Amino acid sequence: MGFLDGLLGNASTISNEEVTKELEQLLAHGEEIDVAFKLIRDLIVFTNKRLLVVDKQGLTGKKVEYHSIPYKSISHFSIETAGHFDLDAELKIWISGAQTPAIAKQFKKDSSIYDIQKVLATICG
Repeated sequence: MGFLDGLLGNASTISNEEVTKELEQLLAHGEEIDVAFKLIRDLIVFTNKRLLVVDKQGLTGKKVEYHSIPYKSISHFSIETAGHFDLDAELKIWISGAQTPAIAKQFKKDSSIYDIQKVLATICG
């Protein structure tokens, strides 16, 4: 997966060094990036301590919302694969005590969503 996948709305892996540099102010002492995925401008980052979802907003992406979710707070997650007429796949993550998903991300293809689901299943399972 590469740059074109990211532009088309498919998650692509991004180097741990690049993510560490971008998120160095947010990472706790001893926290390391395990794996990270880029979805257009947004990031889904799995560290050794938590899940970080970086939501870049606006035209320039200067405004950024950071969702920090400790793994123990994830109550469940789901993926919805793309169909014949609905071409979007969707990832939803619920946190403890919430009735609605805390995180919902759309993907243009469903192939990369399986990689993210595998990481979630490994960490939360």
